Amino acid sequence: MNRLGRFTLALIALAVSAFTLLVCGWYGFTVFVILPILLGGLASWYFRPASAVRASGIGALAVAAGIASLVAVGSEGLFCAIMSAPLSIPMGSIGGWLVFRQRPSRLALPNVAMMLLLPSASMVWDVTVAPPIFEVQSAIEVDASPEQVWRHVLTFSDLPEPDEWYFRAGLAYPRRARIEGVGPGAVRLCEFSTGSFVEPIEVWNEPSLLRFRVTASPAPMHEWSPWGDLQPKHLEGYMVSKQGQFQLVRLAGNRTLLQGTTWYQHGLWPATYWRWWSDAIIHRIHLRVLLHIRTLAEREKSSR
Repeated sequence: MNRLGRFTLALIALAVSAFTLLVCGWYGFTVFVILPILLGGLASWYFRPASAVRASGIGALAVAAGIASLVAVGSEGLFCAIMSAPLSIPMGSIGGWLVFRQRPSRLALPNVAMMLLLPSASMVWDVTVAPPIFEVQSAIEVDASPEQVWRHVLTFSDLPEPDEWYFRAGLAYPRRARIEGVGPGAVRLCEFSTGSFVEPIEVWNEPSLLRFRVTASPAPMHEWSPWGDLQPKHLEGYMVSKQGQFQLVRLAGNRTLLQGTTWYQHGLWPATYWRWWSDAIIHRIHLRVLLHIRTLAEREKSSR
């Protein structure tokens, strides 16, 4: 078999592997790191660039084309593709550079065998590792007393539609909140653009602390795809809120420090990379809620 035939078979094998992992919902090192390295290396091997810089560029372009193909065929949405690109494309560049450095005579059989074993080893990690729990805290000051702020923490009216591009592009955002019952055991319902969070209250320490579990949560976003409504596996069970709280600290001048905290976990790897995105997303959701609560509390105070 000539080089083109071997390249085509290897490319098909990588494409089938990526598609299978996405369908199964294994969003881990194999999808975001190992397969891009192999794809970039394969492209470098086939096109035989004259320099390390060109090899790195070819590897990066190959992965970028692969990501675009997943969006084009409806396997992934645009939002996920954009978030994965800063991780996967450099991996493709590394793969292209590694193969350039090894070829032709130094690409020995042990090195080839080790590269082929990488997906199997990384898949064991992806399937067995337990998702970590992360914490995100945001805070603002409110020119109102904790007693005034407390009422709007429990329940708040409709928020205005967001102007931020990431919310308008499909990222889930809060719309309103209501509560059923009083004290521990009451259930707070926070309605988002994609559905409702169900939040049974565990600690009701009026007016300083409201802590709750999260027993149900909606999808974190509406994915955009040229094929219409898309439901990839990562929209269900991969970014899950576990617990949250509002803490109100009395400040001088009858002001309030309002803090919102979320404990969450996700099953995406490498966890550190994906945490950059998820922390930023949750922080912006926090601010949307906290700023609305501040507006309501300060408006109430000024009307008295």
